Amino acid sequence: MKLISVVLSGGAGTRLWPASRQAYPKPFMKLGGSALLEQAITRGQACGTDDLLIVTNQDHLFLTQGLLSDMADPPRVRYLLEPKGRNTAPAIALAALDCQATHGDDAVMLVLPADHLIPDTEAFVANALEAVRQAQKGQLVVFGIQPTSPETGFGYIEVAKLGRDVQPVLKFVEKPDLATAQEYLATGRFYWNSGMFCFTAGAMLAALTQHAPDVLQAAGKALAQSTTQAMSLPDEPNPPHVTRFQAHSFGLQPDISIDYAVMERANNVTLVPARFGWSDVGAWPAVAQAHTPDASGNTLGAADGADWVAVNTTGTHVHVDSHCHKVVATVGVQDLVVVDTPDALLVTTKREAQNVKRVVDALKERHINSPHHQSTLLPPAVHRPWGTYATLKEEDGYKVKRITVKPGQSLSLQYHHQRAEHWMLVHGRGIVQIGDVEYPTVPGEYRYIPLKEKHRLTNTGPDELVLIEVQCGDYLGEDDIVRLSDTYGRL
Repeated sequence: MKLISVVLSGGAGTRLWPASRQAYPKPFMKLGGSALLEQAITRGQACGTDDLLIVTNQDHLFLTQGLLSDMADPPRVRYLLEPKGRNTAPAIALAALDCQATHGDDAVMLVLPADHLIPDTEAFVANALEAVRQAQKGQLVVFGIQPTSPETGFGYIEVAKLGRDVQPVLKFVEKPDLATAQEYLATGRFYWNSGMFCFTAGAMLAALTQHAPDVLQAAGKALAQSTTQAMSLPDEPNPPHVTRFQAHSFGLQPDISIDYAVMERANNVTLVPARFGWSDVGAWPAVAQAHTPDASGNTLGAADGADWVAVNTTGTHVHVDSHCHKVVATVGVQDLVVVDTPDALLVTTKREAQNVKRVVDALKERHINSPHHQSTLLPPAVHRPWGTYATLKEEDGYKVKRITVKPGQSLSLQYHHQRAEHWMLVHGRGIVQIGDVEYPTVPGEYRYIPLKEKHRLTNTGPDELVLIEVQCGDYLGEDDIVRLSDTYGRL
């Protein structure tokens, strides 16, 4: 038997703004010491999976690969890179087709969202192995979470009775209103739908053929027009394989969930009741619950060294971004969420935290009219395959950035049409190429890159290189880059 961990790493996590953003979404947030995506990958490994298949947005490839490369025991991985979000049915259909082609119909797919928090890995593994046994019998398995409150943000699954072992699913139901959710809890027959599944590739493809042929047909066409190749990585003897899709054919896939497309219609769906703690970390109160509170019920989610002074404060969660270097003080407040990042500050009550998405919607509308308002798109530190950059200051005519480059890595050879750049190296050592001349550069040395002059920065030392860049020009957008050569295949 081949057991494949299929991690669905999509979604923007808008209710966790400003920590979660389009270019750095919820799966990359750290809870319990590691990113949620890393935890999902590790859970799959604990189940004895043979390979890892990650379905994610194409813009998150290098961010994901960087996370994997930092793991102590990274698994073999394949990527399916989505040019746009298309919901779970197309994602699972593409993954099933890929698993069938790579491993055959009998390959068992353990489908895990990348943004769940499950502290008890041992209990999860026990449930997952039971799900695998059911999948080998041809069942489509869903993990059910026993509800603890009448939540309106989850779908529900009806069975004969809560608390029993593995049992057939009677029906899936929509996210209910509060009164209906209360009725569901009173019956003792409803689980929350966790969004985690297990089945063989052949069983899922057969179910799609019967219940959602349009989804399967569109996925097949998208896959037929895709390209798969080994990822170009420096010093990587066994690079991961990456499948990229043609945007038009990919976009023709129906935008539908696997619940609607298959699970609600199939008659071979089995539920495995979860024996582990679970959270989908859907909003800031859930993040707070993942931390240990102090004697006043306060919780702190922050990088080491965060400075929070709480006076007459109870039940409050404070999240401080690692790039913030200021004191956060709360006085005489209760049940608040305070999230501090270099470019955005969120203050809300826990009761109203679900409405943070409305803030993101409003900011997106502003971004349409103002290209400088990008707090929903880019995180304070933007990750690139070679390192990071953070904007420290921006006004008309100039922008100041802090750039870090990993040892042995380099930016692309590039030039700009509308800006000149001034570089000051402050840590590490490297080579700055300007035109056809290469300049060895050490801390304290300055280099000037004129308008339209080709240039490149390479870290030649053993430590992280840190550089301060000042851009000057009429237009300072990130799209004013013409790449001439690139180690990471981004031409």
